[in-house]
Amino acid sequence: MNSIVLETRGLVKRFGAFAATDDVSLKVERGARQALIGPNGAGKTTLINLLTGVLEPTAGQVLLDGEDITALPSHRRVGRGLVRTFQVSQLFDALTPLQTLALAVSQQLGAGRRLWQPLGRDARVAGRCDELLAQFHLADVADVPVAHLAYGQRRQLEIATALACEPRVLLLDEPAAGVPAGDRQQLFDIVARLPADVTVLLIEHDMDLVFNFARTVTVLVAGAVFAEGDVRTIASDPDVKAVYLGQAHG
Repeated sequence: MNSIVLETRGLVKRFGAFAATDDVSLKVERGARQALIGPNGAGKTTLINLLTGVLEPTAGQVLLDGEDITALPSHRRVGRGLVRTFQVSQLFDALTPLQTLALAVSQQLGAGRRLWQPLGRDARVAGRCDELLAQFHLADVADVPVAHLAYGQRRQLEIATALACEPRVLLLDEPAAGVPAGDRQQLFDIVARLPADVTVLLIEHDMDLVFNFARTVTVLVAGAVFAEGDVRTIASDPDVKAVYLGQAHG
């Protein structure tokens, strides 16, 4: 089995004369805990949008398990195990965490046609929802509308919903964004305990989360790969400090 589960080759996205990503070639190993960091405007979210099919590249390729998926629409990439969370919450405020997870689990298990039957009718759906609610510390608010959840709980639900899709590769787009400092540790602990067989690519500005979670760090600057290495190498790199780490901590 190929050790590289996700790869980009010469990925370019232009908006007019502006290159949001510029010849990005990236390899993510199976089971990786990899972080993508860089200054605002570096092209990180654009790259995630290219990986997931939200945007079409100007040039280059995206490969999943060695197969070219550049032309596949987003929903087919999800079906193949490439799943993401978003920088801004994408949840439905009127649904509860249980209902939200039931939708995702039902779709994943092929029970979508029976979606509006009572949840207890399908033991597989109910069981998986219970597992996810417990894993993400949401059991106590399972029946509370999403609109009434604390922001940290909403972020936890987003990751739980992504995990309900049984991803092979999980792309986390700034999961700690907007989460109050007092709630971040629980979120960090949840991210740290994601299943080992799920490859994780994390975009994050919180360097505590990055350096405690990631084994590999890729630095993106002006749409291009600026540096890549293990956490210690990146943290001590004077060029990386000059272009990013100093302002990230400052």
